[in-house]
Amino acid sequence: MTDHYSGRPTHISETEWEARVDLAACYRMVARLGMDDLIYNHISMRVPGHDGQFLLNPYGFLFEEITASSLVRIDTEGNKLDDTPYAVNKAAFVIHGAIHNASHDAACVLHTHSDASTAVSCQEGGLLPLSQFAMRFYQRQAFHDYEGVAIDLAEQERIISHLGDNRVMLMRNHGILTVGRTPGEAFMLLYYFERAARIQLDLQAATASGTSLVIPPHDVCEKAARQFWESKGDILIAGEREWPAFLRQLDREGSDYRQ
Repeated sequence: MTDHYSGRPTHISETEWEARVDLAACYRMVARLGMDDLIYNHISMRVPGHDGQFLLNPYGFLFEEITASSLVRIDTEGNKLDDTPYAVNKAAFVIHGAIHNASHDAACVLHTHSDASTAVSCQEGGLLPLSQFAMRFYQRQAFHDYEGVAIDLAEQERIISHLGDNRVMLMRNHGILTVGRTPGEAFMLLYYFERAARIQLDLQAATASGTSLVIPPHDVCEKAARQFWESKGDILIAGEREWPAFLRQLDREGSDYRQ
């Protein structure tokens, strides 16, 4: 049965449905900004009130197709907890299950192969403090070396160890992973990192003609990073101010992700 007022199936609680809608919107925004990779990549969200359960995209769907009801509820071992015909990506629960288990704050874990971030993951220093977008991540990016397709459970321990307390990790030669307390935070961290990475690549291309890069001193970079992470002035946690605006944008274009 369905709650016709909200579109929510009656067997799903209101809090879980709200989480599903938010997560579906996150998939749509990643696709809308061209940071998805066909049917691959994954964004997971812990089911509110259930530390050992999380929501994941059905394997085989494009991000632009994801809806609240199509999301698959699984446990941290990858077992489906709902009667659904859809499968999930094994690499998804290897990566995401490990992080959800390790951190209560890891409500949403986002992994993509977005072009600029993947390119920067192949650079020894990762993201450099070349723009204000990049300052948020100054000395606050983790690195995990490439070990092949992430289907080996033994890799989980290293993923957790390398991530540490960071909310962004470059997976070398692979992609990027962000961790948020909400889908909005995970998405905005990806958005700002990808913008910074694109700027870095453009600047590095310009140096081929002899242009010199200007990098602010350590104390300035650290000050800027602390301003972002400690919410100085009118700065809020990533997503608090931006995410509602993105939801309004999605709803203006059609709200089928809420189904």
